[in-house]
Formats: sequence, C-alpha cells, structure tokens
Amino acid sequence: MDAASLPDEPIEIEITDSIDLHSFHPSEIRDVVEVYLAEAHKKGLAIVRIIHGKGVGVQREIVRKVLSETDFVESFKNAPEFSGSWGATIAKLNVGS
Repeated sequence: MDAASLPDEPIEIEITDSIDLHSFHPSEIRDVVEVYLAEAHKKGLAIVRIIHGKGVGVQREIVRKVLSETDFVESFKNAPEFSGSWGATIAKLNVGS
C-alpha cells in the first residue's frame, strides 16, 4: 500500500491502560504518545503501559522525553519483567489534575 492509497481520516484507537507503539511509524511516536496520554488522563486512568520495544532504545527515549514533559505524569519506570521489562514503560498519571 502506498501513501496515496492511505485514508486521509485519522485512525481511531480505543484508549485503554496500554498502548503498543509497534504499529506506528517512528516519526509518529511523539504525537501518538502525546495524544494517548491526554486521552488516558481524560478517562481517569491512573497507570498506563506504553510498549515501545527493546531495540536500540530510540522509541523508548522519545516516549520518556514526552513523559518527562507532561505535567500530569507523576512518575515512570521500566515495566515489570512479566509486563514487558525494559521494552515497555509504566507511567503513573495524576488523575486529580
């Protein structure tokens, strides 16, 4: 499928406590994470898991930069071993703000 055949409409995804970034192009990661966090916060989710993959760490660094710049993110860390380990980041959101 080439770019000309892609729909112009945004793709809607269900906002849950986890998002897997593997299906997004690296150039989209920042925007996707920003929108996801805003929607998760709006829904009142206190903890979210962002799956960025292990790789060489480029997506992890983008994710963590966005998290560090987001006012309502209280903290973030590697996911537990059974939940993605260093291939995913767990973020705690301040649901009161």
